[in-house]
Amino acid sequence: MTTTQNLSLLLGRIFFSIIFILSGVNKIFAFNNTMQYMQHAGMVDYTNILLIIAIVFELGGGLLLLFGFFTRIGAWMILIFSVVVSFGIHHFWSYPADQAQLQMIMFLKNLVIIGGTLYIITFGAGEYSIDGKRKR
Repeated sequence: MTTTQNLSLLLGRIFFSIIFILSGVNKIFAFNNTMQYMQHAGMVDYTNILLIIAIVFELGGGLLLLFGFFTRIGAWMILIFSVVVSFGIHHFWSYPADQAQLQMIMFLKNLVIIGGTLYIITFGAGEYSIDGKRKR
């Protein structure tokens, strides 16, 4: 790959990972509020365990992507998290009309994220990453 392509992969990983790192940290500091939100969305069983798993997948996957360390594993973590959240929380078809629009936007955002993770899984982290340094 060219320098420009590797720089694009680096910047893409940085920008892509920010939402997951910040969201994971936010879930830690707003643990009870996040549990209530999950329960309101219908995830009433094992909510605390599911929330801990969500934090691990978001924060862990985001950090793996940021540093380009086991990048494909990090992308798989984000992909799995996004699929589960899409259908477990953002099931817009079952929300009242006044909430359905926002939930549909969140659902579609997650589809975009799933697409992005597929690119990362396919192309990897590039040379400007820990994975890239380990290959050499």
